[in-house]
Amino acid sequence: MPEHDRTAVPTGNPPAAEHTDSHRGAFGAFGGETTGLIERSFRERIVIVGVQFPGDDAEDVERSLDELEQLVDTAGADVVARLIQRRNTPEPATYVGKGKAEELRVLSEHVDADTVVFDDELTPAQQFNLERLLGRSAIDRTAVILDIFGQNASSQEGKAQVQLAQYRYRLPRLRGKGRALSQQAGGIGARRGPGETQLEVDRRRILRRMHKLEDDLRAIAKHRDTQRKARRRSRLRTIAIVGYTNAGKSSLLNALTGAGVLVENRLFATLDATTRRAELPGGEPVLLTDTVGFIAKLPHQLVEAFKSTLEVVTEADLLLHVVDVSAPDPDAHIFAVRKVLDENGAGSVPELLVFNKLDKAPASAADLVARHPGSIAVSATAAIGLPELLQRAADRLRSQETIVELHIPFSRGDILAALHREGEVLVESAGEGAMVVRVRLDEAAATRFAEFRAGRLGAGSP
Repeated sequence: MPEHDRTAVPTGNPPAAEHTDSHRGAFGAFGGETTGLIERSFRERIVIVGVQFPGDDAEDVERSLDELEQLVDTAGADVVARLIQRRNTPEPATYVGKGKAEELRVLSEHVDADTVVFDDELTPAQQFNLERLLGRSAIDRTAVILDIFGQNASSQEGKAQVQLAQYRYRLPRLRGKGRALSQQAGGIGARRGPGETQLEVDRRRILRRMHKLEDDLRAIAKHRDTQRKARRRSRLRTIAIVGYTNAGKSSLLNALTGAGVLVENRLFATLDATTRRAELPGGEPVLLTDTVGFIAKLPHQLVEAFKSTLEVVTEADLLLHVVDVSAPDPDAHIFAVRKVLDENGAGSVPELLVFNKLDKAPASAADLVARHPGSIAVSATAAIGLPELLQRAADRLRSQETIVELHIPFSRGDILAALHREGEVLVESAGEGAMVVRVRLDEAAATRFAEFRAGRLGAGSP
C-alpha cells in the first residue's frame, strides 16, 4: 500500500531529559470499575494522529484533529504533537503504514509522549500491535470520549449508561499474559481440569457487571416510560433541545426557563437530560428538555447505551436544533447531528434550526439564516432573539394541530373544561341547544372529541 508521509507537527518543546525505558504513561489504561478510562494523576503528554483517505479534504482532517485536541484537553491531558498520513485504506495491523508507525515511535520518544491517540477507532488488534511497537499506550477518539462521559455523568442513569458503554468498549480489548501464568487450578492430578486464565475471569466478571447494568437501565427506562405516559395524559407538548456539543443548549434552556443547569465552555459539560416547564407566547405550557450533545464520530457504544435517554428526542413534538455560529464549520455540525438523529429514529421529528452565539459571529449567523429558510439566529447568553424564538416554536407547534368546530351540549361542562386544558379555544359561543366551540387540537385530542365535531376546518390559524 503506498504511503504519503507528512511532516509531524510538535505543539510543544521536547523535554530536556532523554526518554528512558521506564515510561510513566497511563493515559488510556483501564482503571477500576468506578473510574474512567484515563488516569489523571498528572497531565499526560499526548501525540494525536489522523489519516486522510481518498475523498477526504485536508482541512476537514485538520479540523477533526483540532476537535480531538479539545477532547484530550477536556479529558485532562496536553497535546504536544500531531501527525497526519495520507493512505488509500487503513493498514490492517497498525492502521497507519509501517514506515509511519516507526516515525510515530520516534516522534513520541522525541516529545516524551505518554500516549498516542488516533482520531479514528482502532480495532483491538491494531491497538495491541501499536502499543507493542510504540512502547506506550495507543488509544482512539472513542476511548477519550468515553472517559469524558465517565467524568461528567452525575445521575444514577447517566453513570450506568456510561459504565455500560465503557465495558462494551473494553471487553474485546481485554488482554492477558497467557494460560501458563494465570491458572486458578489444575496441574498434575487435579480433577478440575486446566482451570481458568485471569483473562477468562476478567471477561466473565465484566459480562456479569454488564448484565447488572442492563437490568438497572431497564428498570430506569420503565420508570421513565411511566413518566412519559403521565406527560402524554397531561397533553403537554414537548420540545427537545438538541445540537452539537458546546453549541449552547444548556445556556438556551437556562435563558428560556431559568433552569440553572451547569454551563461551561467545554465539550460535554453536561450529560444528564434536564426537563423544565415553560410558557409559549400564547400562554400554552410546554416541556423543554436539554439533551446530551452530539459529536462527529460519536461512539456506537454510547449511542447504544443512551438509547433510553434519546427516546425523549424521538417522542418530542419539536426539536430545537442549536448550532454554534462561531464554530469553524457549522454545516458539518448540522450534518453530524442530523446523522445521529436519523440513526435513532428521530429524523422525521419537526426541526427548528436555532443559530446560537449571534453576538460572537453576526456575519456568520446572517449567512446561515439566509441559507437555511425558516431558521432563526439568537444569543442565549446575551438574551437576543429569545421572544422571537418562542414565537417561532409556538407557530411550529400550532401548525401541527387542526382547528375544529365542536358542538358541546350545555350539560357537558366537563367536555368544555377538557377542551380548555388540552387545546387552544379560539371562539366559544352559545348556539341552539349547545355551545359552539372552535378549538385548535392535536391529532390525538381531535380524535377523542370527534363525536362532538360539526366539521373539520383545516390546519392553521382561524
